[in-house]
Amino acid sequence: MKLLYLFSFITFFAVTSCKKTSFITSPDALLFTSTDTLHFDTVFMETGSITQSFKIFNPNDQKLLISNIQLAGGDNSSFKINVDGSPGVNFSNIEIAPNDSIYVFVAANINHNSTNLPFLVQDSLQINYNSNVQWVQLDAYGQNAHFLRNAIVTKDTSWSNDLPVVILGSLTVAQGKTLTISKGVRVYCHADAKFIVNGSLHINGENSSRVIFTSDRLDDYYKDLPGSWQGIIFNQPSTNNFINYTDFKNAKDAIVVNGFLNSSPKLNLNACIINNASGSGILSNHSGINAVNCLIYNCANNIQITAGGNYNFTNCTVAGYSTNFVSHSNPVLSISNADSSNQPFPFYANFINSIFYGEEGIVTDEIAVQQTGNTPFTVNFENDLYKGNSPIGDFANCIQNADPLFVNIDAGKNEFDFHLQPGSPCINTGKKVGVSIDLDGTSRDANPDIGCYERQ
Repeated sequence: MKLLYLFSFITFFAVTSCKKTSFITSPDALLFTSTDTLHFDTVFMETGSITQSFKIFNPNDQKLLISNIQLAGGDNSSFKINVDGSPGVNFSNIEIAPNDSIYVFVAANINHNSTNLPFLVQDSLQINYNSNVQWVQLDAYGQNAHFLRNAIVTKDTSWSNDLPVVILGSLTVAQGKTLTISKGVRVYCHADAKFIVNGSLHINGENSSRVIFTSDRLDDYYKDLPGSWQGIIFNQPSTNNFINYTDFKNAKDAIVVNGFLNSSPKLNLNACIINNASGSGILSNHSGINAVNCLIYNCANNIQITAGGNYNFTNCTVAGYSTNFVSHSNPVLSISNADSSNQPFPFYANFINSIFYGEEGIVTDEIAVQQTGNTPFTVNFENDLYKGNSPIGDFANCIQNADPLFVNIDAGKNEFDFHLQPGSPCINTGKKVGVSIDLDGTSRDANPDIGCYERQ
């Protein structure tokens, strides 16, 4: 009797195991993919895209044999695929266990062509099983560009806006040389890219045709990732720099200014927007900056000034809110006249008609001023709105701890509009300083508003 039971158990186990491990061959067998389309945003020719993936699911209780997966464009395709760990363009006899899945990885690498405008490239993946066919569509926008890898500007040079500029490794403007960037130029920097200025940088953006500096990764998620490129660094020898109507996005330290040469500012910023830096929006060490109508927001440190210098910020909006990427945990304006070894230097600064504000929470004082030693130290705040207690400095006609009433702050959706609502305390409370227009190019009236935008 025991032998009979044992034989019955072995037979049942063998039949059951065979059923579970056999292949389902019916055309009615199910197969799912986690997406029917993979889309790649702008892909530059030499850098290629990020790698995306999707899954092929076998929801059946038996094994499924995929007879073929092939890239329709074959070896000439702008896309490269990898199926379950193996690269290629055509794959045969792929087994998927019951209720299991495999990964397919896809990247875009687009060849040069003659067009200046973004262009669409497409292909598809064909999946064949049990006399059935399924498709996953692939598309990407390709973009030709001027590619500069570890380049050095050794003569006076101008960039036009015929094509974007992609910087790989670094770009250095040599001492005594000037790089001029025309309106509408888009500069995309790879992850390790530094833009180093030992000479002079002249950026001639216009209100209707701004210059843009950002990362070269433009796909969803990556296009909003801070710290995606290193930033622009103005070194000690650099002088006579001006930047007009330019956006700086997603840098580590967007603008770094080192070294104070004379009474003239090392850097002039006009109508610039700096946001989403993982480090500092502006990091200045013993230097000089003149900034007008600038918007600096949502950086780990919006403005950080050390080791003295000479600074003027007029009609600027400096604001900090925590986002999905950057936490607002530091004052939007930090000032120290001492360097990293606590050596003090003379410091002169004027902050006029500007907003220094951030969300409620960790930061209670949005202006932090530290004075060391007895070197000359003058900090003036005139007709500003700021949140916090009064720090070191002279304050005249300032508005303390009032909400500026920005038009829209929605950190969850990453939507920020720093124009002023009706009833904002910033309206008509600025000082006449000869700034005739705002960041939008809108005329300021006889009683100017505080901040970079004039309420109409």
